[in-house]
Amino acid sequence: MKKILFPTDFSEASMNAFVYALKLAEKIKAEVITLHAYELPNLHIGGLPTTLKEVYDTIELENFENFKDQIPFLREIAEKNGLDHVKINHILKHGDLIWVIKQVVKEEKIDYVVMGTKGASGLKETFLGSNAGSVITELDNFVIAVPEEANYEGIKNIVFSTRFREKDFKALKKVIELAKLFDAHVHCVYVKTKKSDVNPVVIEDWKFLLKDEKVSIHVIEAEDVEQTILNFVQAYEVDMLAMLNYKRGFFEELFRQSLTQKLSYHVEVPLLVIHEARL
Repeated sequence: MKKILFPTDFSEASMNAFVYALKLAEKIKAEVITLHAYELPNLHIGGLPTTLKEVYDTIELENFENFKDQIPFLREIAEKNGLDHVKINHILKHGDLIWVIKQVVKEEKIDYVVMGTKGASGLKETFLGSNAGSVITELDNFVIAVPEEANYEGIKNIVFSTRFREKDFKALKKVIELAKLFDAHVHCVYVKTKKSDVNPVVIEDWKFLLKDEKVSIHVIEAEDVEQTILNFVQAYEVDMLAMLNYKRGFFEELFRQSLTQKLSYHVEVPLLVIHEARL
């Protein structure tokens, strides 16, 4: 059985992402594993070690009680969305969030990681200045980062940002597999800048290979990659944005922009990240 890891801090943003985790689990016949990680404080006080142990034991007990109290709320969310048939398990672990996620991913053989992220000004800030950003850059798994503003209303249109490389096509096939589960249309978007250079023959090859799929190819000439993608997402009522994360620093490179460019955009759709290592 496939497994979806849902790291949560029980905030509104994470609870919103829980619905996406449940919907995906329903489609791929997977179980959802909720994960709450907590860290113990570094206490520098006098006294006997037994005193410190009592403090730590109390903190751990409080975390356990809080986690236990939150589980019924997760079940309630599942019931409200008609997804109470989805198998759900729960894990509480002590340690740094990213370290714990990596550990659980390995131990449980996780297929997808779905987590919430709070909004910020622009794609770069939203997905790099957050725990979700760290998960995206440090995990080889498929990661779906769900912004706080994204309310699940189905997945009908998915945008895949591409530069028509061979590895992009492999990633696109993974996106198409997911899209078929939701009967969604995939829009391949290439933002052609003055510095970009793609052989037109390659684009035609893609069109031929994808002629029997629910896929459209869009070549847009523009210099602002981030704004162009966001405009497309809004214009086509896109429900998910998919990208290939092929190296560390990918987002810094893709969304590098001058200080004069507007940073007022808010990402309102989930971001599916496909790591090159999984192709």
